[in-house]
Amino acid sequence: MTPNSMIAQAIQRERGRVGLSLSALATKAGLAKSTLSQLEAGQGNPSVETLWSIAVALQIPFSFLFETSQPEFSLIRADEGVKLDSSVASLSTTVLSNCPPNSRRDLYRLDIAEKSIRISEPHPPGTIEHAFVASGTVKLGPLDSLETLNAGDYYRYPADIEHSYETLTETSNLMVIMESPR
Repeated sequence: MTPNSMIAQAIQRERGRVGLSLSALATKAGLAKSTLSQLEAGQGNPSVETLWSIAVALQIPFSFLFETSQPEFSLIRADEGVKLDSSVASLSTTVLSNCPPNSRRDLYRLDIAEKSIRISEPHPPGTIEHAFVASGTVKLGPLDSLETLNAGDYYRYPADIEHSYETLTETSNLMVIMESPR
């Protein structure tokens, strides 16, 4: 699925959910009806600001515009993912994962020294970990699905099974978000 088709489906889905016509949503978001029509057709190149206006008008989190059913595993390399550029600043954003309903997330920064391996026992059932490598190279994930990640890479994996973290460089720094059902 392309980023444009994902956004198109999400706008159509959410507009239908709240019962707004194309014209009504365009007015509420401060956009031309033709612009919104193009986006719903999977065409155009929307900026962060355009999509933000649509999300605000629909009263949904920004990440809902990129919502698809998530696989159990998701690996996004530094040069991959749905990237959106700002039209008013030198900024781009890549949605790595949105928070599903009825979940909670804890955020951790891990600093790992060379030749260090941490094997983690399984967390409670349904727990998912999201790992984003800020610096260095790390081998991590479930023991039967280990992946080597470099700076900028992202990996989503089940953490209710034994998993590990191992730095392959002098030091590594990563962000880990632990998501568990309420």
